[in-house]
Amino acid sequence: MASALAVSVPVASAYAARRGSCAVPASSSRSLRSPPLRAAAGIFGSRLGRGRRAFVVRAVQGDAAIDVRYHVSITWCVLINYPFAVPNVSKSTWQSLVMESDLPVLVEFSASWCGPCKMIHPIVVKLSKEYEGKLKCFKLDTDESPDIASQYGVRSIPTMMIFKNGEKKDAVIGAVTESTLVTSIEKFV
Repeated sequence: MASALAVSVPVASAYAARRGSCAVPASSSRSLRSPPLRAAAGIFGSRLGRGRRAFVVRAVQGDAAIDVRYHVSITWCVLINYPFAVPNVSKSTWQSLVMESDLPVLVEFSASWCGPCKMIHPIVVKLSKEYEGKLKCFKLDTDESPDIASQYGVRSIPTMMIFKNGEKKDAVIGAVTESTLVTSIEKFV
């Protein structure tokens, strides 16, 4: 018998009831005893929220079902049911992904603790989807790769830079509107 994996990630019980998911209350003793489980890729999408929330995941494999309780920090936006994500770039992958790219590249310079970065990131994700095949988008954590950030003069975050043919072409600094980013992108695609 082939086994299947079905995952549901409700954010709150009211949300779960609307979605008709297979969640159990976060207080369930079974969910507290179960081992951690990572949700499958591609089931995440947007939901606004702040603070600490409990996620309950039910995975079904064959005839067995387990419930897992997660506590995660949600600040500004969590992606649920959104198959697109902006891949990370680091010092080790910079040359191959950005400098040698055959398409223009938008790099989002940000940090995990930066509030404005969290505000603009969903816009970058959306633009990544809209310009698929015409533009590549990457995210660089300035705390993990400070050498690259200083090499390109990044002094404040978020900063979005556009590279084409291995050269920096444009930079947009701050949590700007989508139309501002689109105007900058359109010059190079």
